[in-house]
Amino acid sequence: MQRMDFTSQEYLCDPVAGLAKLRAAGPVVQVRFPIIGKTWITTTHDLAGRVLKDSETFTMRRNGSVAGLRWWMPGWIRTLAVSMLTMDEPDHTRLRSIVDEAFRRRAILDMEPRIFAIADELAAGLFMDGRPADVVERFARKLPLSVICELLGLPAADRSRFIAWANGLSRLDGMLGFLRLLSSVGPMKRYLEGRLQAVRDTGGEGLIAELVRVEKEGGRISGQEMVAMVFLLLGAGSETTTHLISGSVYELTRAPELRDWLKEDWSRVNLAVEEFLRFVSPVQFTKPRFVKRDIELEGVRLKEGDKIMVMLGAANMDPDAHEHAETLDLQRKPNRHLSFGTGIHFCLGHQLARIEGKCALEALFKRWPQLELAVPPGSIRWRQRPGLRAIEKLPVMIR
Repeated sequence: MQRMDFTSQEYLCDPVAGLAKLRAAGPVVQVRFPIIGKTWITTTHDLAGRVLKDSETFTMRRNGSVAGLRWWMPGWIRTLAVSMLTMDEPDHTRLRSIVDEAFRRRAILDMEPRIFAIADELAAGLFMDGRPADVVERFARKLPLSVICELLGLPAADRSRFIAWANGLSRLDGMLGFLRLLSSVGPMKRYLEGRLQAVRDTGGEGLIAELVRVEKEGGRISGQEMVAMVFLLLGAGSETTTHLISGSVYELTRAPELRDWLKEDWSRVNLAVEEFLRFVSPVQFTKPRFVKRDIELEGVRLKEGDKIMVMLGAANMDPDAHEHAETLDLQRKPNRHLSFGTGIHFCLGHQLARIEGKCALEALFKRWPQLELAVPPGSIRWRQRPGLRAIEKLPVMIR
């Protein structure tokens, strides 16, 4: 079994050396992962794709149990686990088809002007409460949360309270954070149940109203699944994008030549966002899966019932898949990153995340062209959150 601390500052600050050590141990290695316990992880791009696409052999559930849940977790965690992210077929397609339309490319592109307006408003107020400003709390976290609130159709008066709860959810960093999370989930779950009932009674707009419409028309989704779906959209639609934005800003402020190159021509931003997705890799691991049958992967025997996690961070830094993988190249093309996964669980919100990343960078650096780090790059700390690569605070200033 390989010893690797995926929450250490040494690894999170610069994963290259740690990932090289893992790859040297083989394309699939066994580790002990926080909360999950003993599990296999993939270390290459090719094997990551193979596991993610083979949903017959590598399943999210086994005899009704979800791979990432432990026996000691409270019942409300199990309630929230009935989302499509933890479903195999046919339930996965049943649930995904309900929200697919809202996330189609055309629908998300129509939202781009509104997303940019929110980003611009947040950028304008970045230094309102003083300097230096923390990009994570004042900008990168607020943008995707504001967008998802609008997408869900939450009343404007409720959004500040909802965002405060969501911030509580973001503090899941080890067992202590897991226990602190209890104080946020209960009120949020009750609020969402109440909001769903209000929309059933009086109507509404947004994705919550769409879920209620589907429920009324054919019952293709249960009340428990509806709450879990909203939690999933909140987490997948905000937390990961927060760290994509803050990680991208960090890289641009510590390399002003890249910042200035991007500012010369904002049509370059789409290409840059793809590289930030690869290089920052905010989501380091997929959810764990069960091995459904005895199988050999690249010469390693895995047994039925074993757990396996795809390491997206390793796939994105695989030198066999990306030339000079350790280098941030904003002009990289093609870019075969796996930050959104692949297979049936390919990220529903990939288009939304891309547009939020693009709007965030353009709004921020158009508003503050000389934005720079307020502290030495080496003093930036990363959150000890298993499976995520997330900056704790990112103080910035202007000349």
